[in-house]
Amino acid sequence: VQLQASGGGLVQAGGSLRLSCTASGSIPSITVMGWYRQAPGAHREMVARITSDGKIDYRDFVKGRFTISGDFAKKNVYLQMNSLKPEDAAVYYCLVDVLRAGVKELHFGQGTLVTVSS
Repeated sequence: VQLQASGGGLVQAGGSLRLSCTASGSIPSITVMGWYRQAPGAHREMVARITSDGKIDYRDFVKGRFTISGDFAKKNVYLQMNSLKPEDAAVYYCLVDVLRAGVKELHFGQGTLVTVSS
């Protein structure tokens, strides 16, 4: 399974970015798609996720600012990030939870860097 993320970059505080991620390879079924992030010196943390039955979860620190969407048939997941803050700066990783023969596999992409200037 390969995950290709894009859309990161440098933006001023208050600005917006849209991250995209496409999964490819041997993927029988995806149950969850989402985004994590990791700032320098910090642990990787979940940002938002969406399930194949439409359930969406956000961490409190992005609620009202970020919107996750996904196309499970095309194996794409997106993260629209508005009102960005300097503390949102991090490497953002997309993830997919692949269901293969009854077993779940969690796969992360290579990450895309988001930099927010104050």
